Amino acid sequence: MKNRHIVTAFKKASRSAGGAQDCVEVAHTADGGRAVRDSKDPDRGVQYLTPGEWAAFLDGVKAGRVDV
Repeated sequence: MKNRHIVTAFKKASRSAGGAQDCVEVAHTADGGRAVRDSKDPDRGVQYLTPGEWAAFLDGVKAGRVDV
């Protein structure tokens, strides 16, 4: 699957800085989507989001519909 090809290193989310217990890391995928994983347990697995799913997630965050 094309979108599962990770093309950048994982980067810790800016909201995960400091003493936050709920931390995520995000990387870009070949098709413009994102790969997301738990920074405390990266071996647990990766969630892949298509470009449309990532855009919808960001829209939800900006609109206050997603609690981050």
